[in-house]
Amino acid sequence: QVQLAESGGGSVEAGGSLTLSCVLSGDIASLWCMGWFREAPGKGREGVAAWDVHGISTYADSVDGRFIVSRDDAKNTLYLQMNRLKPEDTAMYYCAASFTSITSLRTADYNYWGQGTQVTVSS
Repeated sequence: QVQLAESGGGSVEAGGSLTLSCVLSGDIASLWCMGWFREAPGKGREGVAAWDVHGISTYADSVDGRFIVSRDDAKNTLYLQMNRLKPEDTAMYYCAASFTSITSLRTADYNYWGQGTQVTVSS
C-alpha cells in the first residue's frame, strides 16, 4: 500500500504561482511513476505531469512550459511548481502513484491516489 497526501493548494490571481506538494509513504520503493492530475467541475480527470524513477518527466500540452514536476527523494515528496497560472487551471489537483513501468498521464495506469488539493485561479 502507498499513501499520498497533497498540500499547497489555494487561491491566486492569474499570472501568479503556486507549488503543490505530495508526501508519499508506505511501499514506495517499487513505484515507477508518480503524477499530478486535475479535475475541474463538469470535466473528467486529466493528467498534468508525470515523473518516473529515471527522472524523466512528461507534461500535458496545456501546461508544458509553465509547470515543473520534481521529486525530493530524501523527503519522499513530489512537487508541482505551477507558474503563469490561468483561470482554466482552476481544478482539484491530485497526486498519484503507479507501479506500471511506463511514464503515463493516463488515470488508468495509476494505482494509488491522494485526496486532492484545490487550486483556484481568478482573472
